[in-house]
Amino acid sequence: MAKIDTFLKKAVEINASDVHLATGNPPIARQHGRLRRFKFDDLTAETNKSFIFEILSPEQREQFESEHELDFCYEIENLARFRGNLLFQRRGMDAIFRIIPFKVPSIDELGLPMVVKKILEHHQGLVLVAGAAGHGKSTTLAAMVDFVNETRSHHVITVEDPIEFVHPIKKGILNQRQVGRDTKSFSNALRAALREDPDVIMVGELRDPETISLAMTASETGHLVLGTMSTSTAHKTVDRIIDSYPPSEQNQIRTMLADSLKAVIAQRLIPNVRNDGMVVAVEILIATVSMSNLIRDGKTFQIPGMMQTGKAEGMRLMDDSIVELLEQRKITLEQAMENIVSEKRLAKFKDTKNPATAQ
Repeated sequence: MAKIDTFLKKAVEINASDVHLATGNPPIARQHGRLRRFKFDDLTAETNKSFIFEILSPEQREQFESEHELDFCYEIENLARFRGNLLFQRRGMDAIFRIIPFKVPSIDELGLPMVVKKILEHHQGLVLVAGAAGHGKSTTLAAMVDFVNETRSHHVITVEDPIEFVHPIKKGILNQRQVGRDTKSFSNALRAALREDPDVIMVGELRDPETISLAMTASETGHLVLGTMSTSTAHKTVDRIIDSYPPSEQNQIRTMLADSLKAVIAQRLIPNVRNDGMVVAVEILIATVSMSNLIRDGKTFQIPGMMQTGKAEGMRLMDDSIVELLEQRKITLEQAMENIVSEKRLAKFKDTKNPATAQ
């Protein structure tokens, strides 16, 4: 057993999401959004290097020492997988591990609204999952892929860096490709995917204009494309895509996006009322005809207003989701205040001890 396994096992036992091995600190876990130090000596540069290099292949060591960063996956049998990221800092080497359970959670288990399943009924188009780092985008995407895998006889291709959740084959064919090992880049894999007879393409992250353009092209040519972006809200996701291109190309991109986009699911993880886990607040944008026209006409500032009036189509703002969680007594008023945009929405809860009975 590798020495590092002790810390990773402890993190899994306490239901942590991440583990930090930072030179100059003891091992640290992120538990329910907060950092928790393990009872251990501060890690020296030499100790940390020995812990980390013990689990790397010679090729990975060479790549890390050459590029000073490395993404990789590590697995402890019968426990979990871990997405690792290595870096150099002024004190020495650091490693951060994201814990990835072997079992892919379902859409229902994650507490996502039922409209997510309806979104996946589309047979072509672009569906994006947005949120800040560490707020469960990859987990939601994995649950969506699993839903397709379980309900349709489809060919699904995933492109990831690195592969996180490992999907079993269920009704159809599911091929998972890892950037750097199975393909050179997201864009290369997307180009190739168009010749590989896929029904669904999952892109781990839409990082650059080339990948975004290829994803939109794939969605326009009869494929359902699922991807993530590190943006905080649905309308900011739309703006980020458009603003990533030079002004001379933005009109064309607006048209492409208006034609291809089916939905944006933006999410945020919030500590629950018992402070022993996290619940998800979800914002949903549905690309109705009116919504697509706003995008095409460059009126994205009107998107939140249209989402507010589009509840019949399944749309909701992040504030709506946070208020709903508060009414269901899943989060505290303090947590709601920290995460909500409009504090006026919480006025009726501030003078009552039981948010669920506030009128």
